Amino acid sequence: HVHLVESGGGLVQAGGSVRLSCVASGNIFSIKTMAWYRQATGKQRELVAEISSGGNSDYADSVKGRFTISRDNANTVNLQMNSLELEDTAVYTCYAEALIAGTYPQEVGDYWGQGTQVTVSS
Repeated sequence: HVHLVESGGGLVQAGGSVRLSCVASGNIFSIKTMAWYRQATGKQRELVAEISSGGNSDYADSVKGRFTISRDNANTVNLQMNSLELEDTAVYTCYAEALIAGTYPQEVGDYWGQGTQVTVSS
């Protein structure tokens, strides 16, 4: 129903910045929540930041003040990551809670991108 395509990421030095973007497409009526998760090697996936359709956002304590999540439009979410630390190295994955168009009763689903690697070097 819904496809999420991420861009950005790569290799960056500690203290640097990276911007991730994610675009949702498909049979979308609307998207409620969009978010970024990350998973470092050997660790569980964790929520980095999320943003509602109304623009309300929330962050993991470890990234507050350094990362900013935003939505350019209803189907695009960005994650601006500043002051990167070695501990931010992970695969970052986009998430969307989407209402599917043309369904009755209304279908809602959780959708994930393929993930993009962010590696912070010293």
